[in-house]
Amino acid sequence: MSSCHSAETPAETPAGTPAAAVVNTGADDSTSAYSLAKPEEITAVREVLEAAGLFPETARIAYLGLVDPPRNAAEAAAEDAVDRRFRVFLLDTAGGKPHDVVVSATARAVVSDTVLYTAVTGELPVLEEEFEVVEQILAADPDWLTALEKRGLDVAQVRVAPLSAGVFEYPEEKGRRILRGLAFLQTHPEDSAWAHPIDGLVGYVDVTTGTVDQVLDFGAVPVPQEHGNYTDPALTGPLRTTQKPISITQPEGPSFTVTGTNHIEWEKWHLDVGFDVREGLVLYNIGFEDGGRVRRILNRASIAEMVVPYGDPAPTRSWQNYFDTGEYLVGQFANSLELGCDCLGEIHYISPTVSDSRGNPRTIRNGICMHEEDASILSKHSDLWSGINYTRRNRRLVISFFTTVGNYDYGFYWYLYLDGTIEFEAKATGVVFTSAYPGKDYPYASEMAPGLGAPFHQHLFGARLDFALDGGPGRVEEEDAVRVPTGPENLRGNAFTRKRTVLARESEAARDADGAVGRTWVISNPESRNRLGEAVAYKLHPEGQPTLLAAEDSSIFRRATFASKALWVTRRDESQRYPTGDFVNQHSGGGGIPEWVKADREIDGQDISVWHTFGLTHFPRVEDWPIMPVDTTGFKLRPEGFFDRSPVLDVPAPESGGQCHR
Repeated sequence: MSSCHSAETPAETPAGTPAAAVVNTGADDSTSAYSLAKPEEITAVREVLEAAGLFPETARIAYLGLVDPPRNAAEAAAEDAVDRRFRVFLLDTAGGKPHDVVVSATARAVVSDTVLYTAVTGELPVLEEEFEVVEQILAADPDWLTALEKRGLDVAQVRVAPLSAGVFEYPEEKGRRILRGLAFLQTHPEDSAWAHPIDGLVGYVDVTTGTVDQVLDFGAVPVPQEHGNYTDPALTGPLRTTQKPISITQPEGPSFTVTGTNHIEWEKWHLDVGFDVREGLVLYNIGFEDGGRVRRILNRASIAEMVVPYGDPAPTRSWQNYFDTGEYLVGQFANSLELGCDCLGEIHYISPTVSDSRGNPRTIRNGICMHEEDASILSKHSDLWSGINYTRRNRRLVISFFTTVGNYDYGFYWYLYLDGTIEFEAKATGVVFTSAYPGKDYPYASEMAPGLGAPFHQHLFGARLDFALDGGPGRVEEEDAVRVPTGPENLRGNAFTRKRTVLARESEAARDADGAVGRTWVISNPESRNRLGEAVAYKLHPEGQPTLLAAEDSSIFRRATFASKALWVTRRDESQRYPTGDFVNQHSGGGGIPEWVKADREIDGQDISVWHTFGLTHFPRVEDWPIMPVDTTGFKLRPEGFFDRSPVLDVPAPESGGQCHR
């Protein structure tokens, strides 16, 4: 029996045991520039759209999210003067022109209304209701039924994965909402259909007209028969009985405080937690208290895009690549997290509210989890001269959410540490996308089970980091380790040094990671100095794993150019929100960062956005089947002269009284 439970209906605990969680449902009376969207605001937006004649019965909301307030105006305005604006993408399911609308929920008025021409801009994000439409449309198509009949398959047992179309050599698809469907066999309701791909078959569907453009049948391939039902006792065998309980308790409660719905203070950190249906978690106004004042580090931090390009050139799936953020909106699929399973310890939940496709507010219960974790040793020294034995333990604040996009599940975890370090970690799990395996030594897929393959692919994330160290402008320098040759100034050949290069313009700031020289990037504020006279700074430490591996002349490279470099730096522009541009679905490419940097703006000493690409290159293992253990990727931001000395000298020794014991 599962021990997971909702914090709103806590499991029974022994008498005297502290509550295991603090719940925040998102309800709060205050409204500031950075508070979460409220149900009544979403309702107000819908009513404004209806009154303006923009929201007929055939209309659907493909995106609705808070517009970031102008930086200076937000900081100067009193709370009752904040104009809460929402951006809305409106899709007409009857085939009318889509709209990009900004609505003031405060003034209850339409601020702007732009008609979109999707043949140029690209399509609006995929609607959740369109997922099942693809299967329904194909199930009634004669060519699809013929293909299934040739394979001896019952259409009632065929599941179809509704997949974003991309842009390929089909000019007739331009300006139309196309999804592609790959089929899987599900023999009973609890069966994992991913174990039984129906290979050699793909359908192209227009979800607006409800018609099938093409059914491509490249010939029947044997459907893998071995099931992948990872909870089936026949597969799991007897469950382990060796695990003893791990109990994480904070008898006095957590060390952080929450003001309103989303302003967080923990140790010396101050920040606002936001949530967007496209990006998911967004952190605002990240600052660290130092010398009696809160010093700003980042105005905004998010994972602004995520793309999963597949590397199998087989005609059935050579088009496979998904922008989980821009096309599918990872935030709308956020899980309701459960105490004891997703989060352990003294938990604070935030329940963000988003809009459904008809403008009705929908609260994602326990969508965001926040808690503290022990993080091993912070600092330690046993001094032979002074006799001082010094140990301090580290801890971190964890702010996270989990989302399910089709077969994969992703955790987005932001960590804040006592020493001023900021870390992001993505956790990838779920079920790998499967195919039939063509045979031994096939160079583009792994064999997971007899006859079952999983194509090679990548999970590439694009972080948007709006730096504002001490509230000022930014400079970015690339730092490389340098080997010094033996010579008059290095007689023994032991010397090495570092080289820093200022990235002064956008054209100079498209950079690759290089593990051979330990490449990092130093972001500083040249107008703020530490006690040694150096510019205060943070350093971006990349993992240095491969960026986009597709060929430079490929469709996916044109559409996901942001993922071809580990670093981009752009002049901050409120309208430049996402590295792929506003409309990713069926956009032919070149939007977002590659378009912006054509202006080659000066960035040194300016208000800047730093864009960092990182991710996993996944050559699936046998151990990843039938459900994948978590794999992780991420980056770190560490203070680099931001403080005048160690910021953790005031951290107390472990345990009360400062005494460790054996």
